Amino acid sequence: MGNEIVKDSETVAKKRKKIGLTSAIFIALGLGIVCGVVFYYCVPAGFVRDDVFVDGIFYVVGQGFIRLMQMLVVPLVFCSIVCGAAAIGDTKTLGKVGVKTLVFYLCTTAIAVAVALGVASLISPGLGVDMSAIVTGDTSSLDSGGTETDGSITTMLLNIIPTNPLGALAGGDMLAVIFFALFVGIIVAIMGRKAETVHSFFEQFNDIMMKMTTAVMYVAPFGVFCLLARTFSGVGFEAFLPMLKYIASVLLGLAVHCLVVYMLLLAIFARVNPITFLKKFVSVMVFAFSTSSSNATIPLNVETITTKIGVDRSIASFTIPLGATINMDGTAIMQGVAVVFTAQLFGVPLGPAEYATVILTATLASIGTAGVPSVGLITLSMVFNSVGLPLEGIALIMGIDRILDMTRTAVNITGDAVCTTVVARQEGRLDLKTYNDPDAGKEAEQMDASV
Repeated sequence: MGNEIVKDSETVAKKRKKIGLTSAIFIALGLGIVCGVVFYYCVPAGFVRDDVFVDGIFYVVGQGFIRLMQMLVVPLVFCSIVCGAAAIGDTKTLGKVGVKTLVFYLCTTAIAVAVALGVASLISPGLGVDMSAIVTGDTSSLDSGGTETDGSITTMLLNIIPTNPLGALAGGDMLAVIFFALFVGIIVAIMGRKAETVHSFFEQFNDIMMKMTTAVMYVAPFGVFCLLARTFSGVGFEAFLPMLKYIASVLLGLAVHCLVVYMLLLAIFARVNPITFLKKFVSVMVFAFSTSSSNATIPLNVETITTKIGVDRSIASFTIPLGATINMDGTAIMQGVAVVFTAQLFGVPLGPAEYATVILTATLASIGTAGVPSVGLITLSMVFNSVGLPLEGIALIMGIDRILDMTRTAVNITGDAVCTTVVARQEGRLDLKTYNDPDAGKEAEQMDASV
């Protein structure tokens, strides 16, 4: 009995001592910056610094991690989107409500990316530091493989439809991959039981890809350390200021989208007081912020939107889970800011066609970004590929992403609730008496307190 107690206490102690992945990435971020700055200011240039460490160990490990992420992009996004689209048929979303919900989610995500691009262009978080010198080797392998932006919007739109789906998958033409995946998923949903075997295959393969993503993220601290050490060993401490400006740009974009865009949508399309919505929904936003999980917030979101806001439960039980899967406005804002940030850091010019490509890619990719923490960073490499940006910029973003992830989640679930309220209002399934009653939903408040 005594030995069992000792073993249990040792197990608890080991668990307490174990460093979580997020903490490890933060530590790697700090150590990478310190190491890079020390190499830049204190270690003289020569064979040991430049060939052994900067262009040797740091480069190989860092680029190896980037290649691992690239390896996951196509199969992960394809399977996630097929499963997400196929799941629509499971809850009969091919009807009127489903179409409205899908259109709303896609449009708000496109607006979110546009807001992010505008805010980032205004603040210019990446200006002032030139990192183009640290990109070495053949960067053509980072291209999208098929998406061409020759300045023609019509060509870009046509490129969404693949002439050879297998070629698009092999070449990493992500807009075409997303289009084909959506098409496959919708057909699987329509066929229902006849396509059960195919549906089951994609669900199981999607689970495998999620496990692989989790496994790759465990080596993220080493990749982040080496990428940042190499970055700061080339530019010194000057690279830290753009990171702070990047954080400010993302937070401003999230605030504008949540407090301006969403509230206008409520006022215009639902014809309700948006301040009342915020007062009743703030507890769900706080819960989402603390957990950083849209999926974990689904029960509380559904309960609040039905008991406090007055949405019919049949509507909320469909739109909220669907939104947690495909509606990622906060993630799209991060990706939009990241594109401008990285383009400015590495001196890559972006024109109207590239901005349009980013909006389309980030909007459609939002369908495949749910389920696993940090998977938004995996699909970010796809967005970078679509406009030919170097993936080294993801290292800077990854180190500070956890800080922003909590806020992004709060915006994501708020978008789900706003869409649900708008759709319910238009379908005549919003109880305005409940919505305007400040005392409505006392039971939901008790649930909030218990959570």
